[in-house]
Amino acid sequence: MSTLRKRITLSALSFSICAGISGTVFAQSLGSPISESQLRGFDLIAPPDGSGYPEGGGTALQGKIIFESRCSACHGMGGEGTSAATRLVGGDMQSEERPIRTVGSYWPHASTLFDYVQRAMPADAPKSLSSSEVYQVIAYILNMNGIIEASLVLNRDSLLQVEMPNKDGFIDRSQAL
Repeated sequence: MSTLRKRITLSALSFSICAGISGTVFAQSLGSPISESQLRGFDLIAPPDGSGYPEGGGTALQGKIIFESRCSACHGMGGEGTSAATRLVGGDMQSEERPIRTVGSYWPHASTLFDYVQRAMPADAPKSLSSSEVYQVIAYILNMNGIIEASLVLNRDSLLQVEMPNKDGFIDRSQAL
């Protein structure tokens, strides 16, 4: 190997090592500390007991308008879905072959629906709905499943009163041990 080729190889190797080390060092300083107000945006917890639910509220009639404009592309105009994964209404947990799991047939707590919609929906713009819009949309979904009346004002207090059809369909692990 010629001297020139050795120098080029050694230089390239040295450069690669330095770039790798400096990249690791610089990567440690990326980003910035998160503020308390920013952290609160990620810290929404909606347990079945209602602690942590935000203010707001609305009816299924209000939720229908939001659902049709923000949710129907994936979930269909009546919640029938464009695939099994996006179906929200109907369903049957009694089937031994393939139960159809929907909000009305599978979910044990309305708070689960609130939590999921608040965090992850609509899929193309998660966390873009206000708290009132979330209450309104889930009121509409619950109404489509025959769980609540269309005129019920769903809010953090009335959400606690919602009884899901499959509320007893799960085992409480804390009670099973």
